[in-house]
Amino acid sequence: MRHRVRAAETAAASLLLLLATACGSRLPESDFEERGATTAPASAEPLRVGIITSVTSPVGAAAFTGPRDGAKAYFAALNARGGIDGRRVEVRECDDGGSGVGNNECVHRLVEEDDVVALVATTALDYAGASRVARARVPDIGGQPIGPAYDTYPYLYSVYGSLAPRDGTTGWDGKQYGGTEVYRYFKRAHDARTAAVVSYNQSASAAYARLVVQGLKAEGYEVVTEQVDFALPNFRAAAADIKEQGVDLVFDAIDGHGNARLCEAMDEAGVELTAKVTNVQNWTSTVAEDYKDAPRCRNALWATGSSRNHADGGDEAVREFRDATKSLKTHSQWQLEGWAAAMWFTDAARSCAGSREGVTRACVDRFMNRDEHYSADGLLVPVRFERLTEPPRTRRTCVSVARWQ
Repeated sequence: MRHRVRAAETAAASLLLLLATACGSRLPESDFEERGATTAPASAEPLRVGIITSVTSPVGAAAFTGPRDGAKAYFAALNARGGIDGRRVEVRECDDGGSGVGNNECVHRLVEEDDVVALVATTALDYAGASRVARARVPDIGGQPIGPAYDTYPYLYSVYGSLAPRDGTTGWDGKQYGGTEVYRYFKRAHDARTAAVVSYNQSASAAYARLVVQGLKAEGYEVVTEQVDFALPNFRAAAADIKEQGVDLVFDAIDGHGNARLCEAMDEAGVELTAKVTNVQNWTSTVAEDYKDAPRCRNALWATGSSRNHADGGDEAVREFRDATKSLKTHSQWQLEGWAAAMWFTDAARSCAGSREGVTRACVDRFMNRDEHYSADGLLVPVRFERLTEPPRTRRTCVSVARWQ
C-alpha cells in the first residue's frame, strides 16, 4: 500500500461548533478527591498500568483493539530496554464488553483492586466508569474520545487534547464544540461543495455525525444526512440517495466493516466522488483487502486525523513503531496512537522517577497538566489541555490527511 500524505494547516479553524447538549451535573473538585494517597511501590516492584478496551463489543472484536495493541507493543519494547528507572511496566487489561456495566467493573478491578498508577489508551464504547476514575484521581492518558467523558472529567486526558473546563459538566455548560479544519481543507483544496454524512442509529455514532454536519454547514456545504440501522444497515438505499443528490464528499461515523459495505453499495450504484473521507479508526493497512469489492470508492478514499501516518516509513518515530509491531498482522492509525499514549505515560513516569515522591498518580497527573504541548516525538499533532472558561471562536490548528493510491 502506498499513501500520499499531506499536512493541511489552516490559519484559523473557523467557528468551533456546537455538537450536542449533554446531561451532567457540575461537581465540586472535592468530589474527585481520593480518600488516601497512592504511593509508589518499592523500587523493585513493577509500575502497574491498566488498559480498558471494548474488545467483545457489539461493533466487533477488532473494532477497538488498535490502541491497546499499540500501547502493549510500546511497553514490551520499553521493558526490553530496562523499563522506567529499572522498573518494568506491568500491563493489566480489561475487556468491558462495550457496556456501561462492564466498564464500571473494569474501573473497579483496575483502579480499586489492582491499584494501577494510571490508565493508558482507554478505548471504551460506553465509558460509564469515567467519573469513578476521576474521583480516584487516576490519570487516564491518551484515551480515545468515543463519548463525551474526556471533555467532562478531570484526570482524563484524550490523545487529542481538550480545551474544556472538565469540571464534571460536559464541555461548556453541557455543550461540546469541535473545529472545522477538515471541511475547510476539502473545500479549499478540492473545491467540494456538497457532502453526505452517514451514521448509525447508535448514540456515539449519531453524536459524532451531528458534529460533522454542523461543521460542514459552517463551512458553507450543502449537507445530505444518511442514517442506517446499527444492526441491519441498508447501505444500498443510502448509496442511491447519495447518487441522486450529486454529492462530492462522503463523511462517516461508522466502523471499518460498515465503511467497506457502504463503499460496495456506492460502487454498485455508480456513485462518483471527489473523496470518501473516513475517520482515524478506519485508517489501516487492510484497506486493499477490506475494499477489494469497491475499487472505485477505494481509490477515492481519504482519512483525516491528528497523528502522523502509520505508514510513513520516512519518519524515525514511525519506523520505531513499525519495527516494534512487526509481529502484528495489520497496522493501523489507532495502534500508532496507542503507542503514543504509552510513550506519554512513560515520559510522565520518568519525570517522577528521580523525585522523592516517586511515580505516583499525583506526580503523573502533574506532568499531564503542564502548560506545554506534547507530540510523542512528533507522532501527534501537538496536544495540550487548557481549561478555558469559554470556547474559542477561532483557533489555529493542523490536520493530517492521507489518501489511498
